[in-house]
Amino acid sequence: MIRPVRSYLYVPGDRADRLLGARTRGADALIVDMEDAVAPANKQAARELVADWLTPEPGPQVWVRINAESTTDDLAAVVRPGLDGVVVPKADPDVLAAVDARLTALGSDAAVLPLVESAAGLVRVAEIAAAPRVLRLGIGEADLIADLGLRPGPDRAELAPVRLQVVVASAAAGIARPVGATSTDFRDTDAFRESARTLARQGFRGRTAIHPAQVPVIHEVFTPTDDEVATARDVLDRFDAAGGGGAVDARGRFIDAAVVRSAREVVALSAGR
Repeated sequence: MIRPVRSYLYVPGDRADRLLGARTRGADALIVDMEDAVAPANKQAARELVADWLTPEPGPQVWVRINAESTTDDLAAVVRPGLDGVVVPKADPDVLAAVDARLTALGSDAAVLPLVESAAGLVRVAEIAAAPRVLRLGIGEADLIADLGLRPGPDRAELAPVRLQVVVASAAAGIARPVGATSTDFRDTDAFRESARTLARQGFRGRTAIHPAQVPVIHEVFTPTDDEVATARDVLDRFDAAGGGGAVDARGRFIDAAVVRSAREVVALSAGR
């Protein structure tokens, strides 16, 4: 139903000017933000603005980040034609169950992307990954850093164990690879590129952006190269020709289920190029 996504561009839900051109910014998906980007006094205005803006149009997927403490009101406003999914901040299994029930009552087939943003969420990340409608996980690193009392260095190596838990939970649940957190320093594209490469090595297959300038960098890092795509297609062709068993790749290595799964992921990601 929903194609692979490399980039998710955040757009403030109370800014009509930002929403107006958001679909032309080149991102695979938009996250219309009704949470952190919107002041408490503007929440209702944001609901009304987003509800009016949401229409089925060609272009990027459209997700809305709701508020964990007002899921009922937020979902009532944004469940409209044109909504692909809902981003749930501060996710835990109870909140996700309530979101699923509300979406079902509203007759929506929207997917869910939970954000793991707390120690409590991290402890229950396997349950979160297995919750209804969950397509993939995201990670809210700023909130996690505060909750865990971390003091990351420039390379943020201290976050590697936390990220790994999210990656493992995603793989165990059989959902899409997780999406990495953005950087607020959108002017330093070189640093953003390096940190995106680190995320890719750690098992992430996409990233959020707070500025359109970050989108091309995300695509550069998370889009397979021509050689990678050719190798993946060759693996799949050999596997199919062997009837699903006993195949070897061009270097004589056995093609097992894990190799096939990785090859399919590469081909799927290449469709966004």
